[in-house]
Amino acid sequence: MNLKSTETAKIALKTYFNIMKEWDVNEGKQRILLGKPDEFTFERWKRGSVTTLTSDVLERISYVLGIYKNLGILFPERAQANEWLNKPNEAFNGSTALNRMLLGTIGNLREVRYYLDEQL
Repeated sequence: MNLKSTETAKIALKTYFNIMKEWDVNEGKQRILLGKPDEFTFERWKRGSVTTLTSDVLERISYVLGIYKNLGILFPERAQANEWLNKPNEAFNGSTALNRMLLGTIGNLREVRYYLDEQL
């Protein structure tokens, strides 16, 4: 067991769950954004019981963190940043950014992140 990877996994998940709470995303949707881990694994992760995460899960969390960071830069008020996720957007064919992310692939997360990168 690699202590560094364990600490990274714990910090990444803790930060992810804090963002999900702020964004008011339910557990079913949280699982989709993480790549659909089984419920047992997801519940362990929520309790902080994790030793490592796959590169897929870490990449997904990284995109969520980047989206959160970019929204904080683009909007002066955090409430505005959080609301943006649920507003229809022409960039996503009239869908919301959150719904685009919930299509479930890493590519969907990347698309929202890159869109926000272009707005900075």
